[in-house]
Amino acid sequence: MAERKAQLTWLEPLAASWRRREEENRVPHAVLLSGARGTGKRALATWIARRRLGIGDAGPLPEHPAVRPEHADLRWLDRPEDKTVIVIEQIRGLVEGLALTSYEGGAKVAVIDPADEMNHAAANALLKTLEEPPGDALLVLVADRPGRLPATIFSRCQRLHVRTPSRETARAWLEALDPKADWGPALDLAGNAPLAALEALDALETSRSMARDLEALAGRRVSPVEVAARWAALDPGFVLAWLARQVEGILRHRSDPRTPAPAVPESVLERMDSRNLFCYLDAVNRLKAEPAGTYNVLLTLETLLIDWASGLAGYRNAFAPGGLLPVPGQGRY
Repeated sequence: MAERKAQLTWLEPLAASWRRREEENRVPHAVLLSGARGTGKRALATWIARRRLGIGDAGPLPEHPAVRPEHADLRWLDRPEDKTVIVIEQIRGLVEGLALTSYEGGAKVAVIDPADEMNHAAANALLKTLEEPPGDALLVLVADRPGRLPATIFSRCQRLHVRTPSRETARAWLEALDPKADWGPALDLAGNAPLAALEALDALETSRSMARDLEALAGRRVSPVEVAARWAALDPGFVLAWLARQVEGILRHRSDPRTPAPAVPESVLERMDSRNLFCYLDAVNRLKAEPAGTYNVLLTLETLLIDWASGLAGYRNAFAPGGLLPVPGQGRY
């Protein structure tokens, strides 16, 4: 689907609040943009940077797609491709750059994305700059999982939480982009986050294939090891998020049978105790929060699927010594 510029209308309350800050000269020195993935945090960061530096016509609302602008007084700090975290050397370089005189004699902006992937040393190196930013500097931190940030970082930023819009709002926005697309399943896959639904549209067949795998596991037509090998070729974050949504859907359906059941066979649901499902969901969510490369993906998926195929029999809310890696055959994390 060809992308065209579209305003993120559900961000109007946050955008209006920011415009008032500008009018009243109350722009903070450091802000933390938090919220679920796919709700527009990075578009909001781009919009804030454009307005602060006077880059082009930023307009009244953030837009999608959001292209990072080029500007001498803008730094956008990412996690390096060969690293699992943002490291102290990157933060030191950023701090040194902010201490220099503005190239254009105005404000300076630094965006750290994702800020929740700074390691401990990097976060500590940023503290003094957050307390006393040099000159007219603005630091924008973007975090999908703000709970992973140290409290010392969290407390030094003004937080702007980007909420997931209602399903009706999200669907209307997506249908304005492409009225022919099948947005319902894409929104289910994306947890109603509109920008994530754009990506999810291409992942629908993968999702359906994974649902078929769960059904085959329940019918003992395939082994957990075989399914894990297929799933290990996918993005681990996608797989864990998808699995978590299936469990969440089961739990919602049990609490209110009027809600649609996920694509999981009834034979599987009947064998699963709700308490064990909560423990399983907790384990999956903890794994989701782990940075890439910190656990063995294949072994983890094998253990999750072995436990699933067993109906989570005798599951316990316990964790293996030394971390979140599942212990095969024990139903423990």
